[in-house]
Amino acid sequence: MNYKYITIEGNIGAGKTTLATRLAKHFGAQLILEEFADNPFLPKFYEKPQQYAFPLELFFMAERYKQLKEMLQTQDMFNNFFISDYLFIKSLLFAKVTLKDEEYNLYQKLFDIINPQLLQPELLIFLNAPITRLQQNIKDRNRLYEQSIPDSYLGNLQDVYMQYIRQHPVKTLMVDTTKVDFMKNPKDFDRLLKALEQDYPPGINYF
Repeated sequence: MNYKYITIEGNIGAGKTTLATRLAKHFGAQLILEEFADNPFLPKFYEKPQQYAFPLELFFMAERYKQLKEMLQTQDMFNNFFISDYLFIKSLLFAKVTLKDEEYNLYQKLFDIINPQLLQPELLIFLNAPITRLQQNIKDRNRLYEQSIPDSYLGNLQDVYMQYIRQHPVKTLMVDTTKVDFMKNPKDFDRLLKALEQDYPPGINYF
């Protein structure tokens, strides 16, 4: 294993937490999962997005920063292995979709102040899934407040994720989830484990 800090990312319903949990269990890594359920604005946002978008995104950014700061900065990175199911930049990407221009400009200023204080992952595994699959996964996990998420919102999130990945030299392993099933097909998971033995160059690397 060439990495000490790996992040799994993808759109809503892509399977980030499931894969992160399985990888952490396999490697005996410390698992960092986003605590989205603690955000009191989340159900309200899906009902009235314009009214609750700004407090929603501020809460998420504060909680993500606190969690990553506590778990990563206080640990010995040379003696620990971390796997998380979110990037901190996720805060800014979602805000770009949900906030009005003046709100986003303020949000970005706050983000730019605190982002440099955090360690960044050495490898990003991005789970790329079509909207139809995302909606089916959202339906299957049956979180009530997610059931009315429109395709357009998922599409906008997908666009900002891909724009970020293309424009930033992040070491990224791009996974087409229509061709693999890490939970049901052991061969797919074994192939991923072998892929993690490679030292990828910056940019997009296809799995």
